[in-house]
Amino acid sequence: MANVLLEFKASAGDSEPQTRPVLFVGQLANLQQLNWTQVKGKLQPVVTKEIWQAALASLNPNPTDSCPLYLSFAAVAALPSRVSRHNSPSSAHFLTRLVRTCLPAGNNRCIVMVCEHSDVFASACAIARAFPLFTRRSASSRRTEKKHVTVEFVTVGQDSGPLEVSTLKCLASAADGVRLAARIVDAPCSEMNTDDFLKEIKAVGNELGITPTIIRGEELKQKGFGGIYGVGKAAQHPPALAVLSHTPSGATQAIAWVGKGIVYDTGGLSIKGKTTMPGMKRDCGGAAAILGAFKATVKQGFKDNLHAVFCLAENSVGPTATRPDDIHTLYSGKTVEINNTDAEGRLVLSDGVVYASKDLSADIILDMATLTGAQAFVAEYNDLYCLFTRCFASRRVNIKPCLVTLHCPKLTFESSVANPLNMKTYLQAVSQHYLSGYRHCRLLAQKTILVLHKMRCTHLNIWVELFWNSVVNTT
Repeated sequence: MANVLLEFKASAGDSEPQTRPVLFVGQLANLQQLNWTQVKGKLQPVVTKEIWQAALASLNPNPTDSCPLYLSFAAVAALPSRVSRHNSPSSAHFLTRLVRTCLPAGNNRCIVMVCEHSDVFASACAIARAFPLFTRRSASSRRTEKKHVTVEFVTVGQDSGPLEVSTLKCLASAADGVRLAARIVDAPCSEMNTDDFLKEIKAVGNELGITPTIIRGEELKQKGFGGIYGVGKAAQHPPALAVLSHTPSGATQAIAWVGKGIVYDTGGLSIKGKTTMPGMKRDCGGAAAILGAFKATVKQGFKDNLHAVFCLAENSVGPTATRPDDIHTLYSGKTVEINNTDAEGRLVLSDGVVYASKDLSADIILDMATLTGAQAFVAEYNDLYCLFTRCFASRRVNIKPCLVTLHCPKLTFESSVANPLNMKTYLQAVSQHYLSGYRHCRLLAQKTILVLHKMRCTHLNIWVELFWNSVVNTT
């Protein structure tokens, strides 16, 4: 997968399956709208119209299904047709899995994606996720040949027709950003520490002609970034705040994206257990997503000011690690008493969001993070999906969770020696503990991040399952 060149075209052209293996994929209703004339050039002479129609008739997606058309050279796969709280109309997560499992092998392959025009972008990103760039498989290191995958979109329903060149360029930029983010998330901390992440930021900056602003190590402490510094000060590689700024002429507003970049989260002195620590290389997913999105957006000629703020640290254990009961002074000037060093994401994000507001004068702020596992338990307890946003009104703090949470009467976040606590951990009931964790994260944002700054701010919490689907490739 790491040596795959992914290309989007309005038409992939005709070719026999033995020469270029092909996968047709889409919802069954969309596949049934295809005319034989639209597909025969990629299937004949080995696949006839009767075989194609019989294959479609045999599909019974529950939630997905596939059928070979000719040996291992051609196949058709159906996405779920039903939409629930677990999937969107594009069925993007199912699409990634289908491409991984159903795409025939070969060095030159074709994917024909059949969907409505409104689902094109989501489908392109989902296909990109099926081709991760990071791998440490021993067999892959011996392969030098490049593989080529051409993706052709056939749109049905309203706005059907070939995609425009500008749309194809947008899809290519988005796919590049998705694969970049996945590569950073898939890489272990031994290869993606804060130094390595900064190299990735600088590489994107060089490609876009942008020089990043970097504050790191003791300079963070001197300038008042107590959240980022306190979380990462015990690690071998020092923490950092990095900023990429796109400032075109004629911009009418400033937008800031803030990403949580914990390159590894041991939990600190409130250390995680042996079953919960594996996978914590993915705790930089927010910053990785911001980097990929920033690269794609700027390459598409974004016309407003756009800032990408990366809060980078490794939550490690060492002689200088933050202890429970320590007090940090955040960039907002607020103090926070620490009683759980594993509730670190809200600390680094508070510094990043306030920096975006005070120093970058952002009108709109989006922060993205794998912020707290508590939200997964809250969502499960409420039978709701685990992706949510929180909207903050300007001038006054007005938090409106889209995700309904249960009332937790024992929750308290007041500290006798600082402004708030970063986490309340004395609750004995597990469900109450997780509910407290999720809601406390929100309340800490209220007390430390938004300090009378006129802005619009949205928080996007990434459930870790989004990255569990990325193949680690380490055999």
